[in-house]
Amino acid sequence: MEQIENKFKSKISLKEFEVTNTSSSNIAGNIPGQLKGFDVKEAEDKLKLSVIKMDALDMEFDMIGYDAGLVNALRRILVSDIPCMGIEKVYMYQNTSIMQDEVMAHRLGLLPLTADPRLFSYPPSDWTPETGTEKDTLEFSLSIKCTRSLDPSKPYNNEKVFTKHFQWVPRGDQENWIGTTNPFSGAPDILVNKLRPGHEMDLKVFAIKGTGRDHAKFSPVATAFYRMLPSITITKPVVGEAAVRLQNCFSPGVIELQEGPGGSKQAVVVNERIDSCSRNIYRYEDLRECVTLEKVKDHFIFTVESVGSNRPDDLVSMAWDVIIEKCDHFIEELQKKK
Repeated sequence: MEQIENKFKSKISLKEFEVTNTSSSNIAGNIPGQLKGFDVKEAEDKLKLSVIKMDALDMEFDMIGYDAGLVNALRRILVSDIPCMGIEKVYMYQNTSIMQDEVMAHRLGLLPLTADPRLFSYPPSDWTPETGTEKDTLEFSLSIKCTRSLDPSKPYNNEKVFTKHFQWVPRGDQENWIGTTNPFSGAPDILVNKLRPGHEMDLKVFAIKGTGRDHAKFSPVATAFYRMLPSITITKPVVGEAAVRLQNCFSPGVIELQEGPGGSKQAVVVNERIDSCSRNIYRYEDLRECVTLEKVKDHFIFTVESVGSNRPDDLVSMAWDVIIEKCDHFIEELQKKK
């Protein structure tokens, strides 16, 4: 009986108009009302981290046994405390397009750069493009003009300006140690502007190292978010036409129809992980009592999408290093007060 009660308390219950059992002791693994002494070894044994899928830009992993505060700390650090290269200054020598200079500068500042920020140092407080060195500055140029085309298949030449039109201007010995032939954008087809005959753009841009705490353009992730693992339990058999309605209440792939008693179709949960927790089940009086909708309190599905400067697994590793550094600093401050 106690095991069943603890299992219930470890999940959030999704009702029709409310969410219940949301209280937390703020310590992973503890049950509200049963707070006991915190044992580091015991907590460590309960913590699990499992990578579900990963490629050069995207990563999804599970954090099991962690408190929501720590998971959110990881997210905040990924967004604001991990460095990235971003365009800081724009010198415009010519811009006769319909996009104003200040709008163009803002648009350029938010372009993702692929240069690894770990290779660069932070710029000094009095940094300018002229005083910047190869260790703290990246320079790019753009010179493009739109003209009428002699080819009947297209009306204009260079009517669209993409990131592929920017040229890298290496400083010093950057070509030998930067590790790439194009530290600008990993996506060559990002649309920057649209031109018409006679429109011209001639400019230089300068990128430096920074963090998202200063400006969003220095954030190394396009997105970093987490959600609790959904838990769906069919408490009563649902067959026939009702099973089809039940399947349509959830995201595609969550419920499958399998052969049940007498050859009828029966609803079975096959992949609750991908459910969006819409609670559409409560639209039907005959189905609402057949399913229990919950979320596991200490099982988080974490998703990271890198802008391209670093792999997502590297970003997560750097975020953990920052958390450890902050904890060490806090412990040091506490010891000073003794």
